Amino acid sequence: MDDVADAVGVSRATVSNAYNRPDQLSAQLRDEVLRAAKKIGYAGPNPTARSLATSRTGAIAVMLDTNLSLAFSDPALSVTLDALASVVDPGGHALLLLPGDGESGGPRAERVLTAQADIAVACSLADGAPALDAIRDRRMPLVVIDQPHVRGSARIGVEDRAGAAAAARHLLDLGHRRIGIFSAQCLSSPRGGEMTPEHAADTRFHDTRERLAGYLDTLAEAGIPAADVPIWEASGISVEGAVPSAFGLLDRDPRPTALLCMSDQLALAAISAAGHLGLSVPADLSVVGFDDVPPARWSEPPLTTVRQDLSAKGRIAGELVLGLLRGDKTPAPAQLPVELVVRGSTARA
Repeated sequence: MDDVADAVGVSRATVSNAYNRPDQLSAQLRDEVLRAAKKIGYAGPNPTARSLATSRTGAIAVMLDTNLSLAFSDPALSVTLDALASVVDPGGHALLLLPGDGESGGPRAERVLTAQADIAVACSLADGAPALDAIRDRRMPLVVIDQPHVRGSARIGVEDRAGAAAAARHLLDLGHRRIGIFSAQCLSSPRGGEMTPEHAADTRFHDTRERLAGYLDTLAEAGIPAADVPIWEASGISVEGAVPSAFGLLDRDPRPTALLCMSDQLALAAISAAGHLGLSVPADLSVVGFDDVPPARWSEPPLTTVRQDLSAKGRIAGELVLGLLRGDKTPAPAQLPVELVVRGSTARA
């Protein structure tokens, strides 16, 4: 930095500002500093030294409930994380992804304890995930996207129960009475397959419980008891992974005439399974998803679904992260509204 400063004829602080506080310099002076640095071979402040000096790493630990392969196959998560990154990136913050171990509903606690990060974001972790204990032990600020509900954390979610109720009412209004529920994973053992309402309600994922309650309560109000509603847990969260469970849900006598699916990925898996069984959607089977990810609009037929604003959720999560890093007071949890979007995958019974 001294060499660069001497070459340009400025102070060491000016060189530092060129990298760390560019708004403090004119564009012309900053370009001159960077050109001199490049000529000398100086690549900028050492990240490790900067971390030691500021007690900040610039990293945000994003804790996922599943492995990266499955996480990257989820378009809802991709849209949300992209929006989060767009908010924090201009401030020099980077996302450090911590994948789940597939069993505990989050990353291993040991991985969280050693992660070099200033703040954590929990993306749809299970209740009681050991990773949450590690966050508490480190006294690290926490932002939660969707779930779980953690006292003292900042959280942004959506109106899951209301969205599920709207989906169920839509099918009832179309005259459907044999309605099945295709559930997200519940960390049950074994994974995938038919579940009782009590078993499904015992899931460690808060959003799954909320959507299940929205479905079942609405159907019960129409005179359809929970015992008459088949519920199947998906064997995977991707379309490919969920298809085997979709076959099981549809291979019943009597077969459901409509399905309430807890995600668009599960709905697309159900449509694929229906096609392999020779069933036409929506003539033989109506399907409703949840999320309104981009593939839902281009599926065949286009998917009726519950839309949540995934981009807004990610942006708000990013703003919560920046606020906590500034030392702002933790705000009250917030929920975004949802809306039913009717397309071509549902029809009258």
